[in-house]
Amino acid sequence: MPTALWIANVHVTDETAYKEYAIRATGAIADHGGVFLARAGKHEQLEGRDRARNVVARFPSLQAAHDCYHSDAYQAALDFARGASERDLVIVEEAES
Repeated sequence: MPTALWIANVHVTDETAYKEYAIRATGAIADHGGVFLARAGKHEQLEGRDRARNVVARFPSLQAAHDCYHSDAYQAALDFARGASERDLVIVEEAES
């Protein structure tokens, strides 16, 4: 079964609330087998909208990433991000090699 990537591009508008989101979301993501590959590091925007915070996490499957997003724990964390950020989030299945 192919793994999946969770890719978020974020512009934070309320650092305090977003920090609480990040703390809570980290646990929810780990509980679903997610591992961070990139988390707000240096980046170079080549096309599209530039957002300072870019996050990539790998999950064991597309279903695991989906289940994480819809879990009670992640939804509770997401309450802190709503109104504290502008976000795009996609999950995508990785190509098998």
